Formats: sequence, C-alpha cells, structure tokens
Amino acid sequence: MRCGDIDNRFSDSSAMYEGAAAHRKIQREAGENYKKEVPLKLETQIDGIPVIFNGRADGIITEPGGGIIIDEIKTTTLPLEYIYAQYEQHLGQGKCYAHMYLQTLENRPESITVQITYYQLESREIKKYRQSFTGSELNEFFTCLIQKYGLWLKFERDWKITRDESITKTGFPFETYRKGQRELAVAAYRVISTRKKLYASAPTGIGKTLSALFPSIKALGAGKAEKLFYLTAKTITRTVAEDAVRLMAGKGLRFKSITLRAKEKICLNEIFICNPDNCEYAKGHYNRVNNALFDLLQNNDLITPEETGQYAEKHRVCPHEFALDAALWCDLVIGDYNHVFDPVVYLRRFFNDDDRDYVFLIDEAHNLVDRVRDMYTAALRKNAFSRIRNQLKDKDKVSTELRKTLRKVNTYLADIRKELVHQKNRVEEKQDTQFKELVTAVFLAAGEWLAAKKNMRHELNDAALELFFETRMFLMISDFYDEHYTSIIETGGNDVSITLFCIDPSEFITSGLARGKSSVLFSATLIPLPYYREILGGKADDVMLSLPSPFDPARLLTVAHCGISTKYKDREKSYTPIAQTIRAAVSQKKGNYLIFFPSYEYMHKVYDLFCENYPDIKTLLQKNDMTEAGRLEFLARFDGDNPETLAGFAVLGGVFSEGIDLKGDRLTGSVIIGVGIPKITLRHDLIRGYFDCKNGQGYDYAYVYPGMNKILQAAGRVIRTETDSGTVLLIDSRYSTAKYRGLFPEHWTNMKLIRNTGEFEQITKNSEQ
Repeated sequence: MRCGDIDNRFSDSSAMYEGAAAHRKIQREAGENYKKEVPLKLETQIDGIPVIFNGRADGIITEPGGGIIIDEIKTTTLPLEYIYAQYEQHLGQGKCYAHMYLQTLENRPESITVQITYYQLESREIKKYRQSFTGSELNEFFTCLIQKYGLWLKFERDWKITRDESITKTGFPFETYRKGQRELAVAAYRVISTRKKLYASAPTGIGKTLSALFPSIKALGAGKAEKLFYLTAKTITRTVAEDAVRLMAGKGLRFKSITLRAKEKICLNEIFICNPDNCEYAKGHYNRVNNALFDLLQNNDLITPEETGQYAEKHRVCPHEFALDAALWCDLVIGDYNHVFDPVVYLRRFFNDDDRDYVFLIDEAHNLVDRVRDMYTAALRKNAFSRIRNQLKDKDKVSTELRKTLRKVNTYLADIRKELVHQKNRVEEKQDTQFKELVTAVFLAAGEWLAAKKNMRHELNDAALELFFETRMFLMISDFYDEHYTSIIETGGNDVSITLFCIDPSEFITSGLARGKSSVLFSATLIPLPYYREILGGKADDVMLSLPSPFDPARLLTVAHCGISTKYKDREKSYTPIAQTIRAAVSQKKGNYLIFFPSYEYMHKVYDLFCENYPDIKTLLQKNDMTEAGRLEFLARFDGDNPETLAGFAVLGGVFSEGIDLKGDRLTGSVIIGVGIPKITLRHDLIRGYFDCKNGQGYDYAYVYPGMNKILQAAGRVIRTETDSGTVLLIDSRYSTAKYRGLFPEHWTNMKLIRNTGEFEQITKNSEQ
C-alpha cells in the first residue's frame, strides 16, 4: 500500500522523540477505556507459505455501549494536509490491526471502527478520522492485501528454487583452477561454513574475485548463507564482480545481483534535490515503485546501474531508492564499503535485524583501514559557526536562540585560539565535554531554525543545513569516543578546529563485520598478514592465507637501487642521480613506463630536470586536479603500439598506482622512488604513539606497513596476465635493510640489490640475453 512522494526536505531530528512523546500524551489523555500499545499476532498461509503477521496497535478503545475503536496515531512536523495524502496507507494499517484483533475475540461484534489520529507537533493541532467496517469487509480487505503480498512471496520462493537448482548444477567456469585459486576458494567456503573470517593475501593473477564469489555462491545454495555483499573502494572493482557473475551466468547460473551506486552518480537529474517540487521522479515515487520492482526483477538477473537507470526512467521512479528496494530481493549486493561500515549511511534495511546469515566479500581490503578511520573521525571549525552568526540578522525567537548558541561556541573557540597563540596545535586524550554541550545547543537550535517554514527559502538555509549535519555528525562520533580516540585542536589564521580523531578503527571494523555471519577480506597486498588481521578487526582464531603469485617469476625483473637515499634530508641531492637512473631504466627497452614519486613536489623537481636533460624521451605528468576525462586520456597514451618510449610521471598512492590494468605491451616497467612512507604528520605520529603503547610497533603501523602497501600496489601494475613481462625498479637505500627485505613478497625472491646505475644497465642486458 505504499504511496506518495520522496521528500527529504528538512525535518527536525528531534521530531522522532517529540512524536513518541506526543503518542504518550494522546494515549494518557484518552481515558480509562483506552488500552495502549496492544501487541497483535496472526498466523496464516499464503499459497502454502506459512506467514506470521506481528504488530502493535497504538490504542484500542472500548466504548460504554460495547463498540470497539482501533486507534492509529500519526505525528508530523509538516502541515496536516501533507500527511493526509497517505491516509489510505494509514487506514490500511488500522484495518489490518482491526482484522487481527477481531480474530482474538470469541464474540465478535458486527462492526469495528478504525480511527486515524493526526497530530501536528508544532501547532499541536489534532484531527481524527473514523470509519467503521464489518468483519467480512475487513476479511475481504486483508485477503486481498495478502494476495498482493503473496505475489512477492511466491516470486521469492520460486526464484530460490530456480536459483538453488542452478547453483547445484553450475561448476567452476574454467576447465582448471589457476595456481592458488582453488586453495583460496576452499578456504573461503570453509570460513563461511564455520562462521569465521578469512584474511587472504592473494597476488594479482590468481583471480581473487572469482575465488571469493564462486564458493560463496555454492555456500548460499547449500543453505550456509542468506545473502552476499561484495564490497569495494572503487567503481572499477565493482565491474570485476559483475564480470565474474556474468561469466558464471554463461555457464548456466541463475543468480540475482545488483550494483549500488551513490545517489549523486545514479540520479537522472543534473542537480539532485529529492523532493516532489523539484524532481518528477520523487513525486509519486511510492505509487509506482512496486510495479517498477516487479518489472525489473522479473526480467533481469544481473542488475547494473545502467539497468536500474533505464527501468527507473521507464517507471518514473527515483533510481537510488529503487535500487535499494531491489537489493532486498537480490542474492548479491555489490557496493561500497560505506554500505556496511559507515555510521550514518550503512544499509539499515538489511542490518537492523540481528542474526542474519550475510557473507561479506571485501575486495582490496587494505583500503578499508583508512576508509573506516575517516568514517569515524569528525571535525568542527570556528569559521563555520561565526559565518552564520555574523550574517543572521533576523529578530524572531528561533533566530535569536540560534544566534545565542553560535555566539557561545564562537567565544569558546576564540578563547582556545588565544591560548594557542604561540603553538599551532594541542592534543588531548579526553574529550572536551564543555565543547560538546555547546555544540549540542547549536545542533538543537539549528534544527528548530531549519524546521520553521519561513526559513525554507532563507539565504542562509544551505549554510545552516550544512552546519546542522556537521554538528550532528560530530555529536554522533563523540558518543563513540573512547581509548581509540584522541582530540586534536589546531589553529590557522583566525580559524580553530577541534577534531575527534579515530586512531585505531579496528573495533569499528569488527562491529561492521559483525553485521554478517562470515567475511572474506582479500587483497594482493595484505603484507604483513598479522598486521592486517589485527587492524582489520580480526581475532587470533580467524584464518590467514598467503598465496604465491601464479605467474612465472622469471617474467618479472625486480631490482632495488640502494645507492640513492630519498629521505627528506637527502632529497635535493637525489634529483640528478634519480633522473639518470630513470633514463637508464626507460632506455633499455622501447616501451611504456610509469615513474612513481612519494609527493607532487618531489615529482615536479625530478620531472623538470629529466625533461631538460633528456628531451628525446616522451613524457606525461599526473596533475593533482585531474578530471575523470583527464585520467582516461593519461591512460590512453599507454598504447602497446607506441612507436616511441613513453615515461609517465605519477604519484605513489594516487589513481595510477592502484586499480588500473595496463596489460601486455601497454606497460613495460615501473620505477618507484622511495619506500612509500606517508608524510610525517601529527595524525600519523599519534597513530605511532598509540601503537607504541599497545604493541611496541608504532613506527611500523603508522609508516612502514602503509608505505610498503603503496609500493606493492604500484609494482603490481606491471604483470597483469601470465603472458606479461616487465621490470620493477625500486630506488631507496632502505631497501638494503632486513626490515624491508622481510616485507618483499615471495615472488620477489630473485630481487637484485645494486648500488649504482651501471649495475642496473648490466643486469638488464644480461636478462635480455
């Protein structure tokens, strides 16, 4: 009975609590004949499928003459005429309760009344609508309703029979497994069966996606899982999962999957404003969405964002909400990490029920650490408060209250700035509870100001709305604040900020993974595995698996030039020898090369010197503000048929060092300058200090391991298939140390350590011979 519009115009977040209080007020004032919060239950069957209906009637009124009234209360901050548009849906809920209640009575009355009570929270206006129905009318309504719902139950039942039969018949889509692929698939099936987690370091070429999906689908068909979630950090990785499902579908698998995209990326409008006045797809969305869903699901198994958009346009519904609804009926949901881990936008429609047999397949899992750390970090700046306070001139009550709260928090932050006049920052272990109280006051006042109808078109509405959500996020994160956090106070010019910094996100990753029964976390670069198991929320009894590369190690020449220091203090004198070494690397064989630097500044210094000294070499330079089109244009230059050598200068850890496939002759080699250590910052040093206290490995956790991951990702661009060959040249004196040699992957066992460029030239000549 869904009906009406999508409307995300501001509604004060306190309305939920006010609504609950209003419910209690109405119930309390209804008199002694009013029985509140009555639980109701009815068991029946739909086409042989057992169904249990549960509900709780807001109130049941027994009149002196024996009449019975079922009361359904609805509260709103909107004008009552807005909510009345959903009257038929609200009446339907009341009629269901009336029918369910009648089934509990031995002596049933000839009729029963349904009352819908509407309460406007601001004006406290109440309107009541009553309709009486006979038992046979309610029975007819209820029977019709469950027949409509029965279409979905039968669809689900019949689909699962079809799906499970196809899963049983579908074998691995290739004649043979690649080296390591079967081992990963078996380990994945085993952890799903035993409700554990698997942390797998599986180098490029094993076929990680298929190795995770195939056993998971088999487990689902065997009743060991209810639904699969394939989670990634990048859109391109989601298409790999789609391709794997498409491959198995070509072998007879019937399996419904859907790929979710962010609202702004799938919206059919140029500007997404989700309300019926601004969007034709939001207006009447719920009137049309059920038919749209049935059409989509009956005619598609593999649902990509393109299919979602086409059907959304066909049925004039919002593609984002449409996709989320469709996901409820799919066996596999392909999406972003935030769909499970983000404290604000995680998919509550799936995860608000306990004990669901969900399986999470987490690709490129090394990215999850920083992503979750960012999700659970929040900051507020003084300028965000002062800007609104200075511009808000209205004299009405809610504006005056908002301005007062803004003045208090602004004064508080100004005093902190004065305290820090001789230092740029301060770190505090404990949360500033006084600041939290001031922020809470701003949050509540901003909510009241935004809820006032006259401010909907106010020139400060957007700024106030942004501040409202920033303060809400800050307060939410403040409730998580514990020993995994620290507070950072920083100044800059006239501004000052307070950040609740999540140092250790492992507990939040653990709680996210707990929304499912089992998880498989995999990447080509989970090295060292014990570190990643710990930081990614694992326990001692969770399984670790390290697999060798399936490719012939002889096809990859790995060399570490240990004669050049790239430490910050030595960088200026490293520019010339690095440029000379790059020249030597790209001159040994015609082809395309990627040259990775630890920073844009370092890259530009060497790039300018290289172009000046070696103008005969074609070059490309990554820019720090490249558009998507610019990135595609950059990669398109890496053509296997290039007549000349091409050297592409890029930044380590950037868009070209991870998640790109330059197969065959499109990439001949990579030169990687430095050891990838993140820039020494206050935040990284806080991580270092935290883990020094926890396990004595702070420097490794904050700098070495994250840095080495960048190195391995960049090096992994060279060999993408069993027919590829190429060279990886690392430049940094620290590669000669035992610490770094201990982090080299197994297929780098033939790594050659050199001290000068001449040695490299000799090695490459020998390898060609």
